[in-house]
Amino acid sequence: MLGNSRRRRLSGLLALMVLLLLTVLASVAIGTRSLAPGTVYDAVRHAIACQGGPFSCAAGSTAEEIVRGLRLPRTALGLVTGVALGIAGALIQGYTRNPLADAGLLGLNAGAAFLAALSIYLFAFSAPEQYIWFAFAGALIAGVVVFGASAIGGGRASPLSLVLAGAAVTAFLQAMTNAIVLLDPASLDTYRFWVVGTVAGRDAAVFWQVLPFLAFGVLLALIASPGLNLLSLGDDVARGLGVNIGRSRALGLAAIVLLSGASTAAVGPIAFLGLVVPHLARVITGPDYRWLVPYSGLIGGLLLLIADIIGRVVARPGELQVGLMLAVVGAPFFIAFVRRPKLVSL
Repeated sequence: MLGNSRRRRLSGLLALMVLLLLTVLASVAIGTRSLAPGTVYDAVRHAIACQGGPFSCAAGSTAEEIVRGLRLPRTALGLVTGVALGIAGALIQGYTRNPLADAGLLGLNAGAAFLAALSIYLFAFSAPEQYIWFAFAGALIAGVVVFGASAIGGGRASPLSLVLAGAAVTAFLQAMTNAIVLLDPASLDTYRFWVVGTVAGRDAAVFWQVLPFLAFGVLLALIASPGLNLLSLGDDVARGLGVNIGRSRALGLAAIVLLSGASTAAVGPIAFLGLVVPHLARVITGPDYRWLVPYSGLIGGLLLLIADIIGRVVARPGELQVGLMLAVVGAPFFIAFVRRPKLVSL
């Protein structure tokens, strides 16, 4: 029985990887402007052959500029942020033991939004690569504050105290952000394009800036997964089995902050992805986080890229941001999904 279950999960991972590869190819080939498949293939082949990297060589035509300068960086950023948000959603739901938890619950989105808006207001930033570091720092600071506040008194952060501290920090930071953007219309103009959530308009520099943090966050998540299985049995049981509760939870929260913070800083808050993806993965893997984490990452990358592709097609010659697409599709889907209680139990 265990062998069959393992083979089924491995087959599922392989199938998801194939689907993700096909979706990546579709993301490069499909856009608001139609290009011939041969043109797309030549542009990608030239980008791969470029000695300075796929994003660095000068394009020889307008079509190559579209593919190599816009679609390839956009697809790469969408892939890594989708994977990161899917994994972060699984970890957040596990550590808070809350099936409705996502990055917004721990104040990470609010922290990123506050420092992004503040930097735009103080320094008149207008490009994502300028304020991305402030947004990332805001998410990091918010995560540290939430974790520290939840540990006051009892000496360790519990799932309930994490949720309560996150709600308090989120409310405060949202109020501060609203004050900034309402006082300064110029800041609002720039901030509103970030807060809607999109992978459009981000060049290769943004991708390279967040990639090391996302890679390290994925590594921490994989290391933390076995301990999270034991924590899900309850703190007393996990402690009896030899788990260092504080260290295990700190490791997982560090992964959450890195993954959610870097992703949100790069593309803005993406609604419903971190909320829905773990439930989809749990249908296949069950509650075992050693499998749930990689499944959530692959499904997250797949859904974000699909939503981005649909957003480019449905509003031609313009496009709809991926954050809007995921909210429109995710809200009714999740409402129907949570009506089946056995699928939301952790």
